[in-house]
Amino acid sequence: MTATPTTIRERAGQTVKELYPNYKVIVLNDDFNTFKHVAECLMKYIPGMNGDRAWELTEQIHNEGQAIVWVGPQEQAELYHQQLRRAGLTMAPLEKA
Repeated sequence: MTATPTTIRERAGQTVKELYPNYKVIVLNDDFNTFKHVAECLMKYIPGMNGDRAWELTEQIHNEGQAIVWVGPQEQAELYHQQLRRAGLTMAPLEKA
């Protein structure tokens, strides 16, 4: 995962550094995607995702109704969210972490 950038703002003559918020990419369970398709999509679009972790997350999606598959900066989260959605996965809206 990459380092999260910061914002700098002035407050009463002081410089305050704040981290940009991270965002969660959440895949939801549905009745039409197969385990294999979900796992393959996770491995294809989520950086560093290996087969074992993809299957763990796929099982979590199935058993719990959803799983957080990636957390990080907004721009990357938007890209991964869009790629997974276009691949046919059912996605929750992006959420701040």
